[in-house]
Amino acid sequence: MLKRFALAAALLAAPLSAQDTAPIPVTEPELTEVLMETTMGLITIALETERAPLTSANFLAYVDAHKFDGTVFYRAMRLDWGDQPNGLIQGGTQNQPDRILPPVAHERTSDTGVKHTLGAISMARLEPGSATGDFSIMLAPQPGLDADLAATDPDLREGYAAFGHVTAGMDVVRAIFDAPVDPDKGEGWMKGQMLAQPVEIVSVRRMEE
Repeated sequence: MLKRFALAAALLAAPLSAQDTAPIPVTEPELTEVLMETTMGLITIALETERAPLTSANFLAYVDAHKFDGTVFYRAMRLDWGDQPNGLIQGGTQNQPDRILPPVAHERTSDTGVKHTLGAISMARLEPGSATGDFSIMLAPQPGLDADLAATDPDLREGYAAFGHVTAGMDVVRAIFDAPVDPDKGEGWMKGQMLAQPVEIVSVRRMEE
């Protein structure tokens, strides 16, 4: 035991070689870009296919099957606190039977490292593991949607699954957010958040196409 400790101490005291001090190359995570055409303009989104592989693959399955084509942005959740604009827009398949695919397994932000920052795209859901083809885009950072492992509430502990971010077209996102809402549309706490005239998602395609 004494010899082993002495060897470790000697290694710690030895000068580092030039190779040891060379900087470790930093590689950027793999991203897949998609182009979303809406009736208000174009939105480019980079999906975190490496850091959030399950959620990104789910979104791309909808893209490749053209299941988002002809759907709409239907909701603008506006928050009256913090820096403005604050809130999110929501769109997607709205549980249409001919469009939805099986639910995707939940990926916590604490595991992926993909947070609900400005422009982040995130899966809409009921309970964790129920997300299908509806998604939201953040108008401001929403850390309350990230997983909070210290929370006693299971829903807050799991958070929502962010899986990418807008790289171009935040002006279009803002225009959708600013569109008029119908005060009588929506149920429960979503009442008053539904767009009076939903904005059509004409198509969503991989950028390489």
